[in-house]
Amino acid sequence: MRPVVSASRSRPTAHPAGEQQLPQTPPVVSRARVTVAAAAGGALVAAGQTVAGTLGIPGLAGESSVEESYAKLSASAMLPVSTESRPADTTAPTATPAIGGEQLVQPATLPSLDDTTEVDVASITKAARLGEKAAKVERAISGAMSHGAPKAVVYDGDPLVMPTSGRFTSGFGARWGVQHYGIDLAAPIGTPIFALTDGVVEKAGPASGFGMWVVLKHTDGTSSVYGHINRSLVEVGQEVRAGDEIAEVGNRGQSTGPHLHLEIWESDGSKTNPLPWLIQRGLDVAHATGGQDA
Repeated sequence: MRPVVSASRSRPTAHPAGEQQLPQTPPVVSRARVTVAAAAGGALVAAGQTVAGTLGIPGLAGESSVEESYAKLSASAMLPVSTESRPADTTAPTATPAIGGEQLVQPATLPSLDDTTEVDVASITKAARLGEKAAKVERAISGAMSHGAPKAVVYDGDPLVMPTSGRFTSGFGARWGVQHYGIDLAAPIGTPIFALTDGVVEKAGPASGFGMWVVLKHTDGTSSVYGHINRSLVEVGQEVRAGDEIAEVGNRGQSTGPHLHLEIWESDGSKTNPLPWLIQRGLDVAHATGGQDA
């Protein structure tokens, strides 16, 4: 599109008869101003006098030059929108605020850190650590129960499980004139027996009085003994984790019925009452009833 650089017509000059009349050369307008007017006005500039009058440019009969008219048109089209205070410009129309400008959000400023903020950060850090610890405990319990153990707890960072879903029938102490060094949990033959906690298989197989047994050596030096089992599912030297199935409830040896005989040996070999030992760690087998909530 060729920009129209003249906004008014020149009256032709009379010439003698027979002399060829050439059109009057339009006024020369600065290339920069023509470019601005063409880009800002486009077709409006090409409309000539009518559009110029609509935009409020003064009359074309000698009141203002073409260059002045283009200057006002360019100023109207190219004025930046700003809320800053500027000196009044008498040659350009008043700037109109941008539509929707009132919805622009001012950049937020970050609050300054003070002593109170430092305390809050410390609390958040502590909460995060507690959350990580709780998640670790949950994973340990879930892992310990993944093979079917009826209950699991975490004591001093280590998981422990209820060794079987049997019902408590006999405690530690004298019985029928002899010392009973463990506790009994009655359950049907074949009921799974689980490793009380992490350890290494120290014994597995036939045993006098127990018929068959499994003995686990734990990392703290203690041992757990599982007697009268039906069969062993582990081998000597095998590492096991809390909740791993290691044997089945049986009725072998000197037994009056299917049950698990559980003993706890201290690191020096002495036998301790399993009931308070387990209760101290969160497992109350005395109220075991054989269900999953035992």
